[in-house]
Amino acid sequence: MAFLTIKDPATIKAMRVGMMDWGYKAQRWAHEMGKKFGLIQPQVKAPPATLGKAPIKAQVIHFINKPMPGNLPKRTSRALLDIEDDKVIPVIRDPQKANGESEAVFYFPGCGSERLFSQVGLATQAMLYHVGAQTVLPPGYLCCGYPQTAAGEEDKGQKITTDNRVLFHRVANTLNYLDIKTVIVSCGTCMDQLQKYEFERIFPGCRLLDIHEYLMEKGVKLDGAQGVKYMYHEPCHTPMKVHSGIKVANELMGTRVDLSDRCCGESGTLAVARPDISTQVRFRKQEEIEKGAAALREGDASVKVKMLTSCPSCLQGMHRYANDAGGIEPDYIVVELAKHLLGENWLPDYVAKANSGGIERVLL
Repeated sequence: MAFLTIKDPATIKAMRVGMMDWGYKAQRWAHEMGKKFGLIQPQVKAPPATLGKAPIKAQVIHFINKPMPGNLPKRTSRALLDIEDDKVIPVIRDPQKANGESEAVFYFPGCGSERLFSQVGLATQAMLYHVGAQTVLPPGYLCCGYPQTAAGEEDKGQKITTDNRVLFHRVANTLNYLDIKTVIVSCGTCMDQLQKYEFERIFPGCRLLDIHEYLMEKGVKLDGAQGVKYMYHEPCHTPMKVHSGIKVANELMGTRVDLSDRCCGESGTLAVARPDISTQVRFRKQEEIEKGAAALREGDASVKVKMLTSCPSCLQGMHRYANDAGGIEPDYIVVELAKHLLGENWLPDYVAKANSGGIERVLL
């Protein structure tokens, strides 16, 4: 929770090293050891009933019975673009496409898309850059306030919400020459919290929209990806409020995308706070994944299957099933779009282009 709340770039960097680099690596090592000594298999095959809180030993095994994701980005999206200063509002645009008449959007990346899976925030920016939008980012690192409220820290969550709303009014006043009509999110939890921000009073006449629905509006789609088949995991906090997530996924990917039902079990901090309950939820989700993968492969075990989602917490949760169902690869829809439309090197290419005259830094 401290990692989500802090705003200082140096502290965020230090905590990322401790939690994501060392912590995740230690959890994956413990998972391998637990599997080697046969500690986790019985728990995964038949999760025990929950009768009060499980003993510490059982909780530890619950915590390591599915591996955490590896190969995470080494730096946040803001660090890569050198826009960590909270006194500066970054405005990102493609100088070749954007002009004074180009649509301006305000993108709130949130903690998951910016601090944890920074490739999600960068893919969102890269696709907005690709369609010629002018993308305004908040000044500095911000959290929406939902995690604190959901964890019982109501006062802290309310303070974050109020502080952010005041800050965004200042952003709107500073950038009053831009007609911002769309606020973009790439996280369902952020979407739920930002609906309380009354953005229509900050950017008059604006709407709140998920990046995937925005791209579908703009006619972005693949012409069917080759050599891979897709499932879509609908987050419990779906960010897509205009259309169903599975409809958006099918439209954007330009090919068959099957819905994979059930909660992934990550559920924000549930997998850490109550890993015993999370194990039970994951047991049922694994069955759905195996059934869905078998239907897509149609007997051919060599077929590559990817699990798409639209929530950072779910992306972490889906990584825990990467070795199940003959192997599945989880990813965000917008990241998959960037890979196919902008090329395999889309991330370094976008960072290079943005850093070469694509970022205007406006003093707040």
